Amino acid sequence: MSGFFDIPSDLQHSWWGLIGLHLREALLPVLAGLLLALPLGQLCVRMRWLYGPVLWVTTVLYAIPSLAFFVVLIDYTGQTELTVMIPLTVYSLVVLVPAIVDAVRSVPQETLAAATAMGFGPVRRYLQVQLPIAVPAIIAGLRVATVSSISLVSVGTLIGNQGALGNLLHDATIYNRPELAWNAVITMAVLAMLADAALVLVRVLLTPWMPSGGIGGSGTGRRTTPRTAGTRPVPAAEPALKDAAR
Repeated sequence: MSGFFDIPSDLQHSWWGLIGLHLREALLPVLAGLLLALPLGQLCVRMRWLYGPVLWVTTVLYAIPSLAFFVVLIDYTGQTELTVMIPLTVYSLVVLVPAIVDAVRSVPQETLAAATAMGFGPVRRYLQVQLPIAVPAIIAGLRVATVSSISLVSVGTLIGNQGALGNLLHDATIYNRPELAWNAVITMAVLAMLADAALVLVRVLLTPWMPSGGIGGSGTGRRTTPRTAGTRPVPAAEPALKDAAR
């Protein structure tokens, strides 16, 4: 068991250091992808014709192998963390953009009409009404992107010690130490589960009006409360609209 945490000196990090490096290389791209996907998703909602081309481009970029990305980037960014994080940011867009577009489109039109009648402009309506209501579906997309990113960081070992915990897989082969491979696999799996649980908690905290087993748990991005007859906003939308009006 002692060999399980005995990290080879060529990795220049302790086990905890590799975990910190892995989380940094995995989570920063997801955050960058979210910052790019939010305005891009809103553009796709406002200009419906744009959604198809954007989805096509993100899908094509996702299909590019990470090694090909590294070959293109390494002349500009070198053998650094940035070379790993740029492809992961691009890969996250294929999940986050559709999640945001579908989430924002699912906001009831009567809720938007009520916000407009209360004097909300397009930007304020998007930030204070549409996004809060769309949070469960966006969090569902973030969960997929985050777990995927934590897994893909390991390919950074192809460009020299930039794979964080994935470097243990390489060293397991070099030093004939299979316990290092088990260390990498188990640690990455635990990190993915903890990150996923943290995002579920964030969803619960941001949407207290929703049941804990609602959208975030299913990951479907659909409302669990049926629309009522007439023009009255759905119950799940009312708290966000009321909070935004304060």
